[in-house]
Amino acid sequence: MNPFKPTAGKMPPVLVGRQNIIEDFQEALDNGAGAPGRLMLIMGQRGYGKTVMLTELRRLAEQHGWMTISETASEGLTARLISALTPKGWHMERATVSPSVDIPGIASASLGNASISFDDTAALTLRRAIDEALGSRKLKKGGGILFTIDETQAATPEDLIAIATAVQHVITDQDLSDLPDSQKKGVAFAFAGLPSLVDELVNNKVLTFLRRSLQRHLGDVPLPDVKNALIESFASSGKELGEEAAARCARLTSGYPYMIQLVGYYVWQSAQRDKRDVVTETDIERGFADALQAFGDAVCAPAFDALPSAAKKFACAMAEDGPEPSKVADIGERAGKSRSWANKYRELLIAERFVEQTDYGYVRFTIPHMAQYLSHRCTEKRSSCTI
Repeated sequence: MNPFKPTAGKMPPVLVGRQNIIEDFQEALDNGAGAPGRLMLIMGQRGYGKTVMLTELRRLAEQHGWMTISETASEGLTARLISALTPKGWHMERATVSPSVDIPGIASASLGNASISFDDTAALTLRRAIDEALGSRKLKKGGGILFTIDETQAATPEDLIAIATAVQHVITDQDLSDLPDSQKKGVAFAFAGLPSLVDELVNNKVLTFLRRSLQRHLGDVPLPDVKNALIESFASSGKELGEEAAARCARLTSGYPYMIQLVGYYVWQSAQRDKRDVVTETDIERGFADALQAFGDAVCAPAFDALPSAAKKFACAMAEDGPEPSKVADIGERAGKSRSWANKYRELLIAERFVEQTDYGYVRFTIPHMAQYLSHRCTEKRSSCTI
């Protein structure tokens, strides 16, 4: 069976280059209530393994006897968290004031009045649900509840404010107990999201709890680590990937986590089709071509398609330099635009983590193989793109 799993959120055979995050969370569970790793914000571009990391953190928490709840941010996040926490047959108290919060499978709860915002209502409701769950005998002393929230950039400010308020109250309630920290039941939150959009949430003055979180940025994996992980994964499935072949495969991935899975998968598959136990140069060439196509569809296309049309024009002009850094002045000239136009979209694309500055007046793509992908998307005219 192919050991590589290049599917969104699927656990890879080796969590290469991510051990520091795992250790941070493991220590947070071991060190009891108040440990900083119990509130974690994981940021990275698409394909960097954010969902995989959340899955691994859930696995670790469950090994410690914790309850885990996994959600993807979208409208109604707070209501879904409350629903997941609420035991069957338990109903919230009904009041005669408004506004109300309707939760699927649970009686409507009217917990505020006309002067209380929805944010406060949701926060009070979530606090109640967390307190009830922590009081369950199913949770051992020192245990707790881990919430993992993926795609945090899609969460509404109202939901995040509700979560922040509830968490702060729950932590305070636990601090007021006479139990030692090692025996207190607690909560942990692990958020994951895109860097540029998460920045906006972190800078929201109300969401100070996100600024106080342990922030971890997922970056490229060092190539020596990639090489060793590839050798280990191939060997575990009965195939041999030599040192030189593994080093070449590692370079082809550029250390991009999703590309590691793709290259490994398609190179392994090539050898398997021809019933070879030793990977050949042909397998690497054929596998890389397939991996590049899949990477373009899954990573490059969504990143490019999300850009405004003018920013796409900038990217197309930039792609003519291939993987090498581009001079911003040259990009504006190719696009038939002014220097101020080029500087404007340079700043926008840097903010979006689509490009990065390499030297004064020079930028390059942050996503490997983007220039090669755009060479097929952009038309022969420098100022237009096939979108």
